[in-house]
Amino acid sequence: MRDTLHRWATGIAHLALSAGLVWMGHGLAHAQASNATAPASPAAATPPSAAAAPGTASAAALYREHCASCHGAQRTGGMGPALLPESLERLRRADALKVIQHGRTATQMAGFSSTLAPADITALAEWIYQPVTPAPAWSDADVRASRVETLGAKDLPARPAWKADPMNLFVVVEGGDHHVSLVDGDRFEVIHRFASRYALHGGPKFTPGGRFVFFGSRDGWITKYDLWNLTVVAEVRAGLNMRNVAVSGDGRWVMAANYLPRTVVLFDADLNLVKRYDATTLDGKEASRVSAVYDAAPRKSFVVALKDIPEVWEISYDPKAPPIYDGLVHDYKMGEAIAKPGYQGVRRTPLDEPLDDFFFDQDYRHVLGSTRPKTGAGDGAPTAQVVNLDARRKIAELPIAGMPHLGSGITFAWNGTTVLASPNLKGGAIDVIDMRTWRTVKTIPTPGPGFFLRSHEATRYAWADSMMSPTAKDTLTLIDKATLTPAATLREPGRTLAHTEFTKDGRYALVSVWEMDGAIIVFDAQTLKEVKRLPMSKPVGKYNVWNKINRSEGTSH
Repeated sequence: MRDTLHRWATGIAHLALSAGLVWMGHGLAHAQASNATAPASPAAATPPSAAAAPGTASAAALYREHCASCHGAQRTGGMGPALLPESLERLRRADALKVIQHGRTATQMAGFSSTLAPADITALAEWIYQPVTPAPAWSDADVRASRVETLGAKDLPARPAWKADPMNLFVVVEGGDHHVSLVDGDRFEVIHRFASRYALHGGPKFTPGGRFVFFGSRDGWITKYDLWNLTVVAEVRAGLNMRNVAVSGDGRWVMAANYLPRTVVLFDADLNLVKRYDATTLDGKEASRVSAVYDAAPRKSFVVALKDIPEVWEISYDPKAPPIYDGLVHDYKMGEAIAKPGYQGVRRTPLDEPLDDFFFDQDYRHVLGSTRPKTGAGDGAPTAQVVNLDARRKIAELPIAGMPHLGSGITFAWNGTTVLASPNLKGGAIDVIDMRTWRTVKTIPTPGPGFFLRSHEATRYAWADSMMSPTAKDTLTLIDKATLTPAATLREPGRTLAHTEFTKDGRYALVSVWEMDGAIIVFDAQTLKEVKRLPMSKPVGKYNVWNKINRSEGTSH
């Protein structure tokens, strides 16, 4: 352990990109040291693009000298995050270059502009976007070995150590410096702030009583955090590039969706590995990245979308789940009439096209998912489809031009029916669709394409951002849910205004100023007046405990 800690100390001065492991407690950090120095596979071969320029070292040599001690020999992460093309797909190369040059504020990532030649920094920035050969693996043994827990956490009192309504608590993810803030939803004050893993993604997920929350990071880490006692409980690395995590409605299970390796991984609530599902076709001949996994609590199951295979999976955590029959049940020659256990088994729904992402209707019978544009077909427009989980087939195609993104759509009552409203990611509009007929009832114009649409049962408005617009990213459009017309706008001139979340009673709306020197703005949801402003470092999302665990129709689930 002494040698391990010495290597850690040496590596701190040589981080190559964003801070990876931001300390989450002294005891936990010591436990993670042994994982960061676990034996790695052979180092990757140098691709032609990383060849050395005259007078410079090769990118591979530069990486080994300055970066591998923290980011791993195969760039799979350690103290620092994974530096794989899959992990960096949302980080522009120009931004990666700046991080290597100047470091990242409030992290252990130091800049190299004074110690490396510009050509060397450029070579490193190119190198981390090249595929690792051979492709890194992450086995069940790796998953188990990565797990750590905080001693004594299970014996902490079952009551909040702070004075506030635990059901009106907001968990705010600050992407600017990789922290999480806990905000009292009555007084709008920060109760606590703590460091998180790098690049949390997919939104935190809560246990039914609201005490524990699970975070997932892009480089595969799942963190279980005790909100009442303000401490990490346990962590495990489910994969090398993870999309999101889901928590079962009974709080007993956690499931992770991975891009790399191509797996779905089931854990118990203490983050012990239970089962790995390889994301393949039934015959095992084709593998897929996993787009997303969500909990369908009323069905007692997880629902999984595959990015490269046209299937939706339903994995039940109900011990009384009916048996599963794959294929044609009368084809005895193929053994397809032999039932598989329904409990924790994969029930496959075949589709014409894979789903990128999805969400549910309010009774959880239907999956509403986006489909990528078909290459070489027509104008290559994206589509969205409706899949009935009981009939196990697609029943409709949604007539919307933009793709529903992670939790971007909402549902609400309108004119005696229930409608779905979703941002149009290709243009400035909100498409409203009757969920009885699956037909468009109205397309509502907005100043530009947006990412999030949010509301609450107790408010008359749906709040839509235009954060993807270069000219209207500073504008929120409030849509009257009764008339389906724009009723008001809110602006933060020159800044990105996005991601609304409501207090549990719907009286106040919290909105992110999505900037490094950003803030949470609290608005009165009736008068639309600003009530308070809390400085934050790029608050990418905020999540109200009550709304989440009660599956409010106006927020992501």
